Parts: sequence; C-alpha cells; structure tokens
Amino acid sequence: MKTYTLDEAQDIHIGPIGTPNRDRFEYELQMDLLGSAIRQARKKQNLTQKELGKLAGVQKGQISKLEIGAGNSKIDTIMRVFSALKAKVKLQIELPDTSIKVNL
Repeated sequence: MKTYTLDEAQDIHIGPIGTPNRDRFEYELQMDLLGSAIRQARKKQNLTQKELGKLAGVQKGQISKLEIGAGNSKIDTIMRVFSALKAKVKLQIELPDTSIKVNL
C-alpha cells in the first residue's frame, strides 16, 4: 500500500498550489482558523456573541458569521473584533514576484 505525505494528498485531492480549487481551499481554511481564534478568545473572556458585538460596534450576526468562517468579512470588522478582544494583530503582506513586504 502506497503512503502519501499531507502535501501529496492535498495535491491529489484538492489540487496543486496555485490552482483555483487549492486557492479556494486555502482561503476557506484561513477563514475557519480566524473564526476559531475569535470564538476561543471570546469564550475565554466569558463573552456572548452579543456582548462582543456591542464591544466591537457590530451586530451579533457578524460575530456569528466570523466565528463560523463565513467569507466576505471586511478587514475593518475583523480588526474591530480583535481590538474588542484586546488581541494584538500582526498582518504581513508579501507581494508575488517582488521583494515588497508590508507589516501592519
């Protein structure tokens, strides 16, 4: 029986890096991880979604969507939520085919 590394299995079942299916998978995975981080931080601080929404100045529904990894969230909303959670946020952008790197 042949065994595969995780990278090989992802290439076979999702697609190689840079393909539309793989890009969509990677994006959804990052959104899920972001939502999980928000949920864990909120629960650790004993906040309800409604309470966190009030602190961040957004509706409870937006908190719920973030926590389940629903896409189309504005960076402003995400930053406001993390700010309300008193989280330190570091954003690094690396532009392809350049030596430009931006840390916010």
